[in-house]
Amino acid sequence: MKIAVRYFTKSKKGNTKKLANAVSAALGIEALDVSADLTEKADRLFLINAMYAANIDKEVSRFLERNKDKIGEIVNMNTSASGASTLGSVKKTADALGIAVSEKEFHCAASWIFINKGLPSEDDLKRAGKFAAGLAE
Repeated sequence: MKIAVRYFTKSKKGNTKKLANAVSAALGIEALDVSADLTEKADRLFLINAMYAANIDKEVSRFLERNKDKIGEIVNMNTSASGASTLGSVKKTADALGIAVSEKEFHCAASWIFINKGLPSEDDLKRAGKFAAGLAE
């Protein structure tokens, strides 16, 4: 199975990138920013993103549109200050592009300003890595 890992963040805190790095380490695959298009078809794409104004960022949508013919299935993973999932937003975008989305997802709370200090925790990052490894087999 061909696996790819892409992430998007505009935060200077780097919470989403921490999650991407944990997945990258667990899978032994480099996590690249969504500015890097897929070079070949990925059976499973681990898409790591964050909640921005109750939605996914336009850069994530643009990445999916540019790469729609190279994505077999998306596995959504995200961080957010509220701990809310971006699965609904990713699924809505992916459905419009004809991309399958796994119902299995990972999301966790992340720090923002004075909220959720210290999150995602080391335990959150370990759980993210285990989650991804379990779906990469």
